[in-house]
Amino acid sequence: MNPDVSLASVVYWRRSLWNGTRCVPVLMTLDQGWLRARDRAGAEVFAVPAGQVQGRLSRLGTLLLTVAGRRYAIVGRGSDVSPSPSADQRRARDEFWAHRPEPGGDGPGFLDAVFNGAASFHTRSWRDALARAGAAVR
Repeated sequence: MNPDVSLASVVYWRRSLWNGTRCVPVLMTLDQGWLRARDRAGAEVFAVPAGQVQGRLSRLGTLLLTVAGRRYAIVGRGSDVSPSPSADQRRARDEFWAHRPEPGGDGPGFLDAVFNGAASFHTRSWRDALARAGAAVR
């Protein structure tokens, strides 16, 4: 487990497979060994030590997390009818990165960037960061 792993971004919690308006933005942060998620209103969706998180990345790029016995389907971007991130979510993300270097590394592949808005790259980045922080993800 590496508590020095940090990551923050707005991802989408796919609460319904068929209803795009129920694919909602959450600000997910990984800092000091804790994974947290907050919805558009600022309410906590979950806050748990990373070592208590389980999950896997699906073939279609959905990060399926199990947190405290509940499953969350996390995707890198919402649908055309999904709500946009709130100003508070964007501000909190920017504040998170204000005094930290943003992670480097290779960016998304061409097809993922052009046709998928880098959504697969986004969820892979989360899977990799969670694994480095001690979560049981594959």
